[in-house]
Amino acid sequence: MLKETIQIAIDAGKEIMDIYQHDFDVEYKEDESPLTIADQRSHEVIQKGLTDAFPNIPVLSEEGADIPYENRKDWNQFWLVDPLDGTKEFIKKNGEFTVNIALVKGQYPTLGVIYAPALDVLYVGEQDKGAFKINDASKVTINTDEDILNKAQKLPIVQDSSLVKVVASRSHMSKETEDFINELKEKHNEVETVSSGSSLKFCLVAEGEANYYPRYAPTMEWDTGAGQAIVEAAGKQVLRYEDQKRFYYNRENLKNGWFLVK
Repeated sequence: MLKETIQIAIDAGKEIMDIYQHDFDVEYKEDESPLTIADQRSHEVIQKGLTDAFPNIPVLSEEGADIPYENRKDWNQFWLVDPLDGTKEFIKKNGEFTVNIALVKGQYPTLGVIYAPALDVLYVGEQDKGAFKINDASKVTINTDEDILNKAQKLPIVQDSSLVKVVASRSHMSKETEDFINELKEKHNEVETVSSGSSLKFCLVAEGEANYYPRYAPTMEWDTGAGQAIVEAAGKQVLRYEDQKRFYYNRENLKNGWFLVK
């Protein structure tokens, strides 16, 4: 399952890069978030790839059809997909955008793949197997799940240091996030803020490049599922702000509340 999911993410990344390297139009959804043909092309590749490989597992995608809660509330597992996370980063052409694919079982993500096609870096995490990073991912031949273990770096790579790093969004920095950073500065001698786009913020915590990722602003389930799977497989946590409980999925309202990755 892991091997197929990785290949689907890389295939979607190729579609995205085909658009990225040329001029493209930007549309806007009802909530004024941007949409490009790259989002749509990536969605089509992922939808077909997952449906062909795993016909019995439904797909919930940001760019897919709106599936009523009544139809999905009894799903015991499903794919949760953001075909192009960080569309604003894509438009800015700074390379910090990703393909996110997560497998959710019993309301929690158990497998996650995040691929940054412009960087050709892939992160993967699976429950009970661990989390891994693959550089030059499109050039690595993966025939079996065991190839991933042999050709990837196991996360976390960076171990704890005296310097506390907080990763924050390039495009979204709330007052509450700034307050959190200021509170850390009162407790620690050295606190550094690291900026990053899209779901790569989760990956920095999984790698050990950052200690915290506070997100005190709205997101959607497809923004966080793959990142949470990778973070948790690396031995870290994604906790709800209001009660410090583990983040869960397939809620009636797909909009996420605040959370902290640590």
